[in-house]
Amino acid sequence: MPLQGRRILLIIAGGIAAYKSLDLIRRLRDRGAAVRVVMTAAAQRFVTPLSAASLSAQPVHTDLFSLTEESEMGHLRLAGEADLVVVAPASADLLAKMAAGLADDLASTALLATDKPILIAPAMNTRMWANAATRANLAVLESRGVARIGPNPGPLAEGESGPGRMAEPLEIAAAVEQMLGGGALKGRRALVTSGPTHEAIDPVRYIANRSSGKQGHAIAAALARLGAETVLVSGPTAEPDPPGVRVVHVESARDMLAECEKALPADIAVCAAAVADWRAETAPQKLKKKNGAPPALKLVENPDILASLSKPGNRRPRLVIGFAAETEKVVAHARDKRARKGCDWILANDVSAASGTFGGDANTIHLVDEGGVEDWPPLPKRAVAERLTQRIVGFFARRATGR
Repeated sequence: MPLQGRRILLIIAGGIAAYKSLDLIRRLRDRGAAVRVVMTAAAQRFVTPLSAASLSAQPVHTDLFSLTEESEMGHLRLAGEADLVVVAPASADLLAKMAAGLADDLASTALLATDKPILIAPAMNTRMWANAATRANLAVLESRGVARIGPNPGPLAEGESGPGRMAEPLEIAAAVEQMLGGGALKGRRALVTSGPTHEAIDPVRYIANRSSGKQGHAIAAALARLGAETVLVSGPTAEPDPPGVRVVHVESARDMLAECEKALPADIAVCAAAVADWRAETAPQKLKKKNGAPPALKLVENPDILASLSKPGNRRPRLVIGFAAETEKVVAHARDKRARKGCDWILANDVSAASGTFGGDANTIHLVDEGGVEDWPPLPKRAVAERLTQRIVGFFARRATGR
């Protein structure tokens, strides 16, 4: 268990996302951690201390002035005995208290008293998240070394949509593992491709697609959080470089393949990029109209990166994962692609216009492997990344035990 013997102090602030914290307790305990819980008064409006106590198998602490708690443990001991303090959800109010150094309840006092690392998982309305006061408070906390995960974009409880959703429990658990040095993929090397490729027609124009790179970047970040030494080879995208990842920026499919080969050997390869199958023979000068007719483009097949990485040999990654972006017969085409390319797993998804997958924040995955098809529910792309990395962890754990 990656967190065996580790002690986590989980502070639950007020907000509808508090229900996710109950799942987080279970995820952390499944990894071997001991979890003690502090709940603010507002948090108790959303989930009960009894629920948290049942899942953590520990008393839940709520009152700064409880004589019983103070005599048995004390808020200083509560803060000092943890290896890591996790605040999930971290409300705008509690973030403001942390930034200002206030200590008017048990949660804020424990946070002020601890000398241990702190991880926050913010959750709030998107306008509150964007407010200048919240941004200033975050800047103060980050300057003090407070780590943050999320918030994720997506639909919010009040019917709006945007950044403000608390990170998924699996994401937070993975971040905890990384912070405590118990990453389940520590010592592994991972290669991820992401984004589109731009295939030049002439010095001005190019062929491309609508891939945003959000899924590939999320996968690279999730692998890094679990301790993998991760190289991300990215086509042109507006996505920021993930922290803790070595990023190589490329334009074309040929450039992407060359950088992937440089990144070998690797234990894991995840080909999430939407690589153009074809490129034009590039004109040396800008193409001009001739008698109103479009110029003829001669297309040449691009190198197949997934098939190249899947070829048997001593440089083949032990686990090669591809994506199948389809608009019809999603699973059937994915099965065929896995057989043709020679990879281990294919993650198939519907990228038709109605799905909103390209450029969107959610994805619906069908994982195809030698055992069959595993259908995942619609998930935020970050949650897809965490679910995939946990499956990767399981793959290597089974290899280690000979199963």
